[in-house]
Amino acid sequence: MSAQINPVRIFGIMSAFQQSAALKAAIELELFSAIGEGNSTAGKIAERCQASERGIRILADFLCVLGLLSKEGLNYSLAPEAALFLDRKSPAYLGAMTTFLGGKNIQQQFSSLTEAVRKGGVADNQGSTVTEYEGWIDFATSMEAMMGPAAQQIAQAVTGSRQDAIEVLDVAASHGLFGFAIAQRNPQARITALDWENVLQITRANAARWGLADRVRTIAGDVFTVDLAGPYDVVLLTNLLHHFDFETNVRLLQRIKAVLKPGGQVLTLEFVPNEDRISPPASATFSLVMLASTPAGDAYTFSEFERMFAEAGFASSALVPLQDTPEALILSQLA
Repeated sequence: MSAQINPVRIFGIMSAFQQSAALKAAIELELFSAIGEGNSTAGKIAERCQASERGIRILADFLCVLGLLSKEGLNYSLAPEAALFLDRKSPAYLGAMTTFLGGKNIQQQFSSLTEAVRKGGVADNQGSTVTEYEGWIDFATSMEAMMGPAAQQIAQAVTGSRQDAIEVLDVAASHGLFGFAIAQRNPQARITALDWENVLQITRANAARWGLADRVRTIAGDVFTVDLAGPYDVVLLTNLLHHFDFETNVRLLQRIKAVLKPGGQVLTLEFVPNEDRISPPASATFSLVMLASTPAGDAYTFSEFERMFAEAGFASSALVPLQDTPEALILSQLA
């Protein structure tokens, strides 16, 4: 067999689930935090994690191969990424995301990917668009840290130096972070959070934690049928449009347009692949998530988003790259 052509990469892809499982186990055991506290040997880490020394040694060696740990003699240390994102004491800790990204709902959907490819959508018709999908509870409770950088940049785009009273509708508000970041920057901003009632219980609790309970009201229900109230200066559509097909999105945007004030703005946060649909990797591969988990969702290119908003009656749309996130922001304006 040629040294240049061999099955090593294929073998790695076939067994890639082992990497996710190892990372999830390490997070659940608080292995990264244990090492961050100064426990460097398998025995000390095992004692801190209340696990077997053999199990910790094998798991830690595997994480060294992945580049998340380093090893010198019998001593383990955190790689920079692990120290920043996987140690619970770090302000940038992201380990909680495994509850959603590695949770049972997504795993079950991907276990039926062959059937989803045959159908062109989620295999069992019980994907993430069903009423009060339980996976959104995991999303709301575990993805806040990941959304932080985007939320702050969206708040800056909305407020800038503006401090006048504005009404903001946050559709599929989830944890509420996007609306809260705006309210924190602008003391006169009022936020209306729309989501399923089971998710809004988390939104309300978070609003109280942020000290914003008196400036956040909620609307429970389906964005396609519920009374959206209004009018609003700004509507936030964060991680929503990718769940639906093009025509459904146009209908939704027409509903949104009807509750916007003249000159109002929609800010859409999305994975936006290039026109070739195979780059950049994080955005281009997101369409597979939608294939596995929704009846007709997709990762749309900017030109597709432009057409959606234009057909819904918006005057213009602009793509804004964001820092420290694989997603991009689309600013759409009414005339």
